[in-house]
Amino acid sequence: MIILIGNQKGGAGKSTLTLLLANYLTTIHQHPVTILDMDYQQSIAAKAEKAKILENEPLYDVVPTDLKQFPDLLQVISKKKKDIAILDMPGKMDDDGLIPAIAAADFIICPFAYDEFTVDSTILFAMVVRRINNHAPMIFIPNRIKQTVKYETQAEVEKVIRQFGPIIPSLPDRIDFQRISTFQTPLILYPVVLPTLNFIYEQYLFKKEAI
Repeated sequence: MIILIGNQKGGAGKSTLTLLLANYLTTIHQHPVTILDMDYQQSIAAKAEKAKILENEPLYDVVPTDLKQFPDLLQVISKKKKDIAILDMPGKMDDDGLIPAIAAADFIICPFAYDEFTVDSTILFAMVVRRINNHAPMIFIPNRIKQTVKYETQAEVEKVIRQFGPIIPSLPDRIDFQRISTFQTPLILYPVVLPTLNFIYEQYLFKKEAI
């Protein structure tokens, strides 16, 4: 299974969500996972290297790569029938190298925020994805949501986004998310993130495996 996590907007929370999902799948459900870190900053690959230096073995393989190498890597991934590959995508839409990665995805997750710039980027991302891949389920996760803030355009934004896929339970804005690594998710975060991650697993990934 190939899970693509993307949005045109940098800073939407793609890498953090990738780590959360990978840690969840490996620790709670014991699924073998490989992360392809194709983001420009390659922050996940950096975390994996730091974990090794600190003698903390990562829970999964993290492969730093780029879009050009994806077609070749796909050949290797496809042979690992039981593995789940999570693609942490770069924040751009102007590279033809995106096409093979999007086309190969079995499931697509798009984190977003309610500010105008992020919403525009999210809609553009969704439009491009649907032109390339119209079979994979695509879901949207409101991310870094401040509980004390009222988002005036939320209803209008969600109406547009739901044309491309469902919006699932949100993730809040918490400083603890900065402590997520390739070998653990801080225990204090589990009550916060489990509703979202369980929903993804039970409504999409588990059903996908059962087919």
